[in-house]
Amino acid sequence: MSVRLQSVPRAPGGVPLLGHALKLWRDPLGFLGSLRESGDLVRVDLGTMPMYVATSARMVNEVTVRQARSFEKGRLYDRVRPLVGNGLATADGDIHRRHRRLVQPLFHHQRIAGYADIMSDRALALATSWTPGQRIAVEQVMGEFAIETLAATMFSTDIGRPAVEAVRRHLPVILKNMLIRAASPRFLDRLPVRANRDFDAASAGMRQVIDDVITATRRAGRTDRSDLLSVLLAARDADTGEALTDTEVRDELVTILFAGTETTASTLSWAFHELARHPEVEREVVDEIDRVVGSRPVTMEDVPRLTAIRRVLDEVIRLYGVTLLMRRATADVELGGFSLPAGSEVAFSLYALHRDPGLFEEPDRFDPDRWLPERRAALGREEFVPFGSGNRKCIGDAFAWTEATIVLATVLRRWKLRPQDGQPAPRAAASAMAHPDRVPMTVLPRDA
Repeated sequence: MSVRLQSVPRAPGGVPLLGHALKLWRDPLGFLGSLRESGDLVRVDLGTMPMYVATSARMVNEVTVRQARSFEKGRLYDRVRPLVGNGLATADGDIHRRHRRLVQPLFHHQRIAGYADIMSDRALALATSWTPGQRIAVEQVMGEFAIETLAATMFSTDIGRPAVEAVRRHLPVILKNMLIRAASPRFLDRLPVRANRDFDAASAGMRQVIDDVITATRRAGRTDRSDLLSVLLAARDADTGEALTDTEVRDELVTILFAGTETTASTLSWAFHELARHPEVEREVVDEIDRVVGSRPVTMEDVPRLTAIRRVLDEVIRLYGVTLLMRRATADVELGGFSLPAGSEVAFSLYALHRDPGLFEEPDRFDPDRWLPERRAALGREEFVPFGSGNRKCIGDAFAWTEATIVLATVLRRWKLRPQDGQPAPRAAASAMAHPDRVPMTVLPRDA
């Protein structure tokens, strides 16, 4: 081990054998946010394995953009690969490039415009299903909406219904346990505790039902439709002419389900919560909806014109973003003056980065106006990366923003969502994102 490597500051509070794993389990968001106090690059021990956490925007940019060719997907992705296989989220090298070429057309602007009609119809159906005074668990409603809407674009309705039901049943269990399991020492997977049993059963169940749907779709010869499953089954690599195998199709579908469900559900839940706490912002948003959309359904053409909603979404994703991402050095690298050997695990938290007081004034305050053009211009490109950066930037970001914008515009024009009396404020819980633990709200008519 080099002298420079030994000098990387170590986070305080490690214990023998477990290192900092206990601190990460007990308060992952607080622990990750505290690391910037120890420097731009900080050593954290997961059991006996060192992990180096980049805490500054400059250091994260080094890993994800400037020296991206020296890194591959890290341990976090190795740990979730048995669940999601070699989809875009976990694949590296030639596999990643090939799959991205094949999957990219699914998220082309014209195709998202087609998805927008589904999103708008479903958002309107949700909004019209509520009654004045109804009490709802927003995080559950938005989770189910995101799953159902994504599934409606992924599978033909008749064949895909078993997959939709399985995803609704299994995905919350997987998301609840995925981050802690991925960051924990591997030997803990074998402990006969309920969390492990539930996670393993949910993972196996969801993979199996999607495999069954793929098999049924091939058998029925229904690969000429516009749903994502049919497009993936029919896709051919432009260079080789090769198609994806059924296993590769399954991996991409599971990846899209993970990426497209929690991001949207969490962002919408926090948005309704923050708007209820800031009525002046909500009034501005509703006035804009009346001006741009009026009484008709929201369309794809409305989305870029709803700039107040975009500022709200940017601020929500800044406050409650991606918890932890990891990369592994494929060669010796230098980061911030420290030499790390090949094989070193380097992590970063967008949640912690976007709450850095050195980047954002009053970073814990909800302030959508910080995204007004004149204020946003003062922020560097590397300082706000809601969907990652470089060649690993999320392929479905436009899909997620379109869906969230349409839902907010559809619901807010008809309803005010207000916290239920006597209920505690939601708390951020660590999963793939900092999602709310619970958001109980009451539905009130907007006109009243």
